[in-house]
Amino acid sequence: MQDPVFHDASGGPAEPGDETYALLDARGVVIGWGPGAERLLGYTAREVHGRRGADLLLARSDTGHTVLRHRSGRGVEVALHARPMVSTAGDRQWLIQATDTDATRRRELSEALIRGLFTESPFLIDVFDTQLRFIAQNDALRRGAGFANEEFVGRTMSEVAPPDLLDMAALEARQRHVLETGEALVHTEVRGLLRGDSDRQHVWSESILPLRSSSGELIALAHAVTDVTERVRARERLALVNDASTRIGTTLDVLHTARELVAVAVPEFADHAYVNLLAPVFSGEEPVAGPVGEAVALLRAATSAVPGGPAEPAVATGDTDPFASGPGSLFTRATAGGEPQLLSGEELIAEVAPVDPRQAELVRAYGVHSWLLVPMSARGAALGAAVFVRYERAHGFEPDDVLLAEELAARAAVCIDNASRYTRERTAALALRRSLLPQRLPVLGALEAVTRYLPAHGQAELGGAWYDVIPLSGARVALVVGDARGHGLNAAVTMGRLRTAVRTLADLDLSPDELLSYMDDQIHRFVDEHGQDGDGGPRPGGAAGTTCVYAVFDPISRQCTVACAGHPAPVLAPVGGVPAIVALPTGPPLGLGGSPFESVELTLDDGDVLVLYTHGLVAAPDRDVDLGLERLPEALSGVALAPPTGVGRTPGNGLDEACDAVIGRLLPVLPQNDVAVLMVRLHELAAGHHVTWDLPAEPEVVGRARRLATRQLAAWGLEELEFTTELVVSELVTNAIRYGSEPIQLRMIRDRELICEVSDGSSTSPHVRRAEETDEGGRGLFMVAQLAQLWGTRYHARGKTIWAEQPFPEGFLEAADAAAARV
Repeated sequence: MQDPVFHDASGGPAEPGDETYALLDARGVVIGWGPGAERLLGYTAREVHGRRGADLLLARSDTGHTVLRHRSGRGVEVALHARPMVSTAGDRQWLIQATDTDATRRRELSEALIRGLFTESPFLIDVFDTQLRFIAQNDALRRGAGFANEEFVGRTMSEVAPPDLLDMAALEARQRHVLETGEALVHTEVRGLLRGDSDRQHVWSESILPLRSSSGELIALAHAVTDVTERVRARERLALVNDASTRIGTTLDVLHTARELVAVAVPEFADHAYVNLLAPVFSGEEPVAGPVGEAVALLRAATSAVPGGPAEPAVATGDTDPFASGPGSLFTRATAGGEPQLLSGEELIAEVAPVDPRQAELVRAYGVHSWLLVPMSARGAALGAAVFVRYERAHGFEPDDVLLAEELAARAAVCIDNASRYTRERTAALALRRSLLPQRLPVLGALEAVTRYLPAHGQAELGGAWYDVIPLSGARVALVVGDARGHGLNAAVTMGRLRTAVRTLADLDLSPDELLSYMDDQIHRFVDEHGQDGDGGPRPGGAAGTTCVYAVFDPISRQCTVACAGHPAPVLAPVGGVPAIVALPTGPPLGLGGSPFESVELTLDDGDVLVLYTHGLVAAPDRDVDLGLERLPEALSGVALAPPTGVGRTPGNGLDEACDAVIGRLLPVLPQNDVAVLMVRLHELAAGHHVTWDLPAEPEVVGRARRLATRQLAAWGLEELEFTTELVVSELVTNAIRYGSEPIQLRMIRDRELICEVSDGSSTSPHVRRAEETDEGGRGLFMVAQLAQLWGTRYHARGKTIWAEQPFPEGFLEAADAAAARV
């Protein structure tokens, strides 16, 4: 059936739209049926012609639309539009048009999308053809780029945009990339300038999308651009804060931390930055608590500037900043209030000029326009202030920049406070260590000695390792190296107690094995004082588990007696021989009980080198202890241990370099354990420096002993000591004859002092007492104690020896050393 020609009520021809229509006469009977209606409801025109249109109605939907009956019986929701019409014959008719609601919604959504993108979207949208020419733009009134215009159509971006605002070559390269690949470029960050704001860079997020025809042909490009400047600046500020967290505080050094702060700030944040610290903080003292007085000076700790800035800082590092330290200065006010101060260039000049005209001239000369001061404090105490300056970049500091500067200064303040506290603690630790270890080694004829102490990496210079060189009677010397467990103050105090105990026991002239046995008993007493932990072991900080090696060298007999308690054995480097570890039985560590300690006697030659060390020298993370023990003799064999030719016996001749070389070969840069090393070159006492006489147990021999001593003093050029020496020898020989037993010996030794010794076969211990006026005797040892510098008694397997030391006359030792050096 042919559709009739129809007109709307105004007399013009009607528009059938998409042919989804039906034509009803005045009685509502279907007289026309479009192909779209047939597709929509399934009825052909013949099937519905002559039927009432109401028969096709099924219901009304909740959305207000009409539900029509499909030929299959199901409902079809549509939107109906009725228009009165007049046929060519003048009959009144109705044109009923139906629209599928899904299609309607899709069309409305498409229209809303186009409207949103081109009139309401916050994005800047440009459409370009394949020749990169403008086709369209969205609403130009809200465009942030500043160059929207209808005349752009048909022209490229490079033809319409100022060349100094954007990198046009890069933009066209991105457009051609999308044309060639057909793939979108999404969220590209583009940096450029804006008209009216050409001194500050802006950032846009750009997406370039390919547009295709229904056939799939790429026919245009769509640009979607949004300004992300603030987001990028926030991201950059966050990145700067993260950068500061890794770059500030890498060391526990106050000045280095201040330099790290200005290095982070310049040039990313400021053109110039400097840090002023209060004088106590600068020197590592406790920071000032409470308000900062005007009398406290602020010293320049660090400064940095961009290239082209001041060639020399206005205030040198370590000098007082006159502007910061003046009465009522801005620094003092800001530090007291704890609030940052942001000044313009003119405001800064007004503050500086009355105090420091030279700085004011520099501010004006460099065009400073934004100056930011941020106080620095930690634990409620003021530390100083950080200053950030801008003069090259046009924009001054903004509120977000102030917050960022406060964050940077706060991080640096914590690190500076930590560094200052570490400096104080380290200074105290060093002072304690110096007080616990020998500050200088004794000058002895029996040996030359050098020492090294290296704290474990990360420790505050405090550990349990120690060394000592102890002069003994008869020109002998004791060598000791020990290692108490742990680190820190407890280990250091334990070490101090042990070192004192060793020196006390050494004065008793005990053999090395006896001394270690006494030390073991003493440490058991320490454990009793500290108690035990829950597992029955010693509490931390106790001395149990301490290791120690103790050696006694006699330069006259060249005998060296060594005993060890759980400690690495010494290494002996004989003259002209191969270094080797001394073979000796290793007893258990002190305080743990077990086998008794044993000694080993060695006969050494003049010039032999003995090395005592702690476990830390041979232990390392990359090797076991056994390998370290093998490498130690090898390291010694590769260094020069003999003294330089033509040089006398002065402490450290050649040993300093040898000791450093051995440590360098064995230790990593950062040792994991405390290391103590005692390296000694042993010397035989020359035959002409000691003499021994056997004496019978007869009273008449006392006079002979005096004559022998006088004659020997004359041979040594020590006539000045004849009177006191005769008295000392007379009293000691008399005591041996009266209270001792044979054999009796008199020995005189010329070492660093004059030593007189009398030995006898009795173990009876002499005592000093003050004789009464009516006593005929009892004054001998009292007189010896008054005349001698030191005196004492040592016991041996058969008997005892009483000895007395006298200092040489002034200048005697120097003259003797000079004569020996000439020889």
